[in-house]
Amino acid sequence: MNPIKILILTANPSNTGSNPLGLDTEVRRIEEGIQRSQYRDRFQVIAKLAIGTTDLRRALLDRRPQIVHFSGHGAGENGLVLENDAGKMQFVSTEALARLFAALEPGEIECVLLNACYSEVQATAIHQSVDCVIGMNQPIGDQAAVQFAEGFYDALGAGSPYDQAFKIGCSAIDLAGSAEYLKPVLKYRPRLNRALPVDQSAKPPEVASEREPTADPPVRPSQSQTIGTISISGSHNPFNVVQAGGDVNLNQTSGQSSGGNADLEAALDLLAKLRQEVAATADLSTFAKKDTESKIGMLQEELQKPEPDKGFVNEVVQALQQGLSGVLTLAEPVTKVAALLAKAWVGLP
Repeated sequence: MNPIKILILTANPSNTGSNPLGLDTEVRRIEEGIQRSQYRDRFQVIAKLAIGTTDLRRALLDRRPQIVHFSGHGAGENGLVLENDAGKMQFVSTEALARLFAALEPGEIECVLLNACYSEVQATAIHQSVDCVIGMNQPIGDQAAVQFAEGFYDALGAGSPYDQAFKIGCSAIDLAGSAEYLKPVLKYRPRLNRALPVDQSAKPPEVASEREPTADPPVRPSQSQTIGTISISGSHNPFNVVQAGGDVNLNQTSGQSSGGNADLEAALDLLAKLRQEVAATADLSTFAKKDTESKIGMLQEELQKPEPDKGFVNEVVQALQQGLSGVLTLAEPVTKVAALLAKAWVGLP
């Protein structure tokens, strides 16, 4: 299989009015991090320097990367800063960037990292068509930007999925004693059958296999359905709930399937309350709060769709359960949400 391509794009126009960025250092650290990693043969790093709008489009079309890394200047609502033919600033609007990524093959690009100041607005827009996008919510120092990139790609090279690699990148800044670890922001929808995470049971340097996603089979009342740590199976016994060690098993007769809408609404109400509790709690760090609130928001958005992606919902619920396992008052509502979703989806296609 082909390696996972990491396309690094840099732009540092001469008239930005700020000190030159250490982009060469960032590119070198990324290359070195991948080269020393356990799964180095599964990745290919491609660097394009001093890019303009034409270079951006051509690089994406010619290289067909799975990961796109932009390093340079961001200007908030004005967009990202590329270079024109004279090496001067050329703004590219948020809307134009979003349309460009949306025009590419769906699912081909799995992750976009915008290592530039005030790039959260572009990250949000690109996230409409790319499942994992990282931006910065404030200006970020050159050193912190390099530290984040180094930690992020160290984690990818070790086989970590994108969301975990994001946390490692933030931790790299935090371990250096800087408060800038709060500046990176993750926009994330976990999906199955992506190039990452690397199958750590396989021997390096084999390339991670890519398969077309298959549709989930219909769940009949006599089959099992799992949401997070909640499993439902058909039974001829009355509805029975057993809780042990945080896991809930729900057994339901074939004639007792819930209408679904009421349970989904109850789950959404619980999530709204949970979000408020997360914001108010002192038991989570600022980073953990942001991460948890982001996952809750993704779950709320998905559950309000006419046909929620059950696989995606399951992954987010699992991630919430794992992240909040040390805080009982917050973990319990997630278990209840999982139980409600399991009830709502028994017997539904």
